[in-house]
Amino acid sequence: MRLSTYFLPILKETPSEAQIASHRLMLRAGLIRQASAGIYSWLPMGFKILRKLETIVHEEQIRAGHHPMLMPTLQSADLWRESGRYDDYGQEMLRITDRHGRDMLYGPTNEELITDIFRNSVKSYKDLPLTLYHIQWKFRDEIRPRFGVMRGREFFMKDGYNFDLTKEDALHAYNRHFVSYLRTYERMGLKAIPMRADGGPIGGDYTHEFLVLADTGESEVFYDRAVTDLSFGDREVDFGDVDGLQSIYETWTTPYARTDETHDAALFDAVPEERRMTSRGIEVGQIFYFGTKYSDAMKAEVVTESGDRVPVHMGSHGIGVSRLIGAIIEASHDDNGIIWPEGVTPFHAGIVNLKQGDTDADAACDQLYKGLMARGLEPLYDDREERAGAKFATMDLIGLPWRITVGPRGLKNGVVEVTSRRTGDSENMSPEAAIDRIAQIYKGV
Repeated sequence: MRLSTYFLPILKETPSEAQIASHRLMLRAGLIRQASAGIYSWLPMGFKILRKLETIVHEEQIRAGHHPMLMPTLQSADLWRESGRYDDYGQEMLRITDRHGRDMLYGPTNEELITDIFRNSVKSYKDLPLTLYHIQWKFRDEIRPRFGVMRGREFFMKDGYNFDLTKEDALHAYNRHFVSYLRTYERMGLKAIPMRADGGPIGGDYTHEFLVLADTGESEVFYDRAVTDLSFGDREVDFGDVDGLQSIYETWTTPYARTDETHDAALFDAVPEERRMTSRGIEVGQIFYFGTKYSDAMKAEVVTESGDRVPVHMGSHGIGVSRLIGAIIEASHDDNGIIWPEGVTPFHAGIVNLKQGDTDADAACDQLYKGLMARGLEPLYDDREERAGAKFATMDLIGLPWRITVGPRGLKNGVVEVTSRRTGDSENMSPEAAIDRIAQIYKGV
């Protein structure tokens, strides 16, 4: 993409309403614009990142054996009355009456709707286990929306639901989601720590939140520093291996890690003092097992091998996809702007032409641009008639992981400059070598 033809409305000044780094930088870098309180339009670069995160979530869900679908944003209030949850959400739930006088709601979550789909479609234990999920816009009417996409009213979310014959089967589904989430966050360049949490209005005795440590996090968290040393890496996982997934689960949940709602001071004090840590965390996902809470209330049953009718065991699992962008920025930025991890960057590298209109510089930039695209990469070429300082500031602000700087002086020696956004380290090399270097960095990402 050539920057001269791209829609990237950068702001030089920080909007007064932006209180935290991610909100400031998303507005300044032209990723979002506020439409109304807590509701945002996603501009081209922000939308591009959102789709990248969505793709990663889809890939890891499908890898774990879960089936994508799509449910509507509006739901019948009757389903929520049937489950007994219609009043639990209070004023956060946006209630609507259609022209026929029917009570509707803009769904904040989908336990009732997916249970209704299941009970009308699945009758036999032979069709289990089953996990369905979708990624969809949701709405919760926060009383004080703030912090940009971190606590907005409209948000993009993956929510999934498992249906199993027994508690043991459902806990395996819980572990399956647990491991798939570890993979998902690491692919995004995030250290998301699973912490024992409170079930809230969704319910359930088994629940973990995944939190990214950040000073601006909404939750106080307590953890054993040993958990921060764990890394899932690129190991292969058999999602059908009950014992294998349980072992991974135990490895990640043995070190103490809890949110303030479930904090146990006595257990925390048993952690060696040098490893006892307190911080704040940003929630980027949560998984629940809640047994037969919804299937009992809504008669979601299957016939067993012996001919008995039994309620299915269920769980739900969410990832805040739009919120993840804010969390990534909170965890990865500096005074100059965003620093995108390679796995989620909107463009793989930025090309800066220091002397637009110079024959040699233009030709070298075109060579880099076409060469990177030939390797399956997406460069952003700053071909504007702007001074060098402004071009560097733009690249730092939008946070592309790698920058290739092209100027007449370097070209006289046959080199361009390749710079890491994260470290600031630069290296001179030929244009061909620069293409090879960037391609090698993204190999396997």
